[in-house]
Amino acid sequence: MADDASGQGLRGRDLVGLGGLLAGAVVAGLVIGLVVDHAAGTEPLFTLIGIFTGMVAGAAGFWVRVRAALRD
Repeated sequence: MADDASGQGLRGRDLVGLGGLLAGAVVAGLVIGLVVDHAAGTEPLFTLIGIFTGMVAGAAGFWVRVRAALRD
């Protein structure tokens, strides 16, 4: 609770934003993979690659934002 009083730490809206970042990255990777697969006729290769890439990008973005929030 001391973190809330001093303005430091992660609040509820910050956590919702982090969840949106993770979900958005995975969905973006999925959609891009589906589009590439449809165009190239290689289902499900690029869909799986897109999902994995979205998970990695989401995790990296999550890490950067949490680390920055904890430094403040």
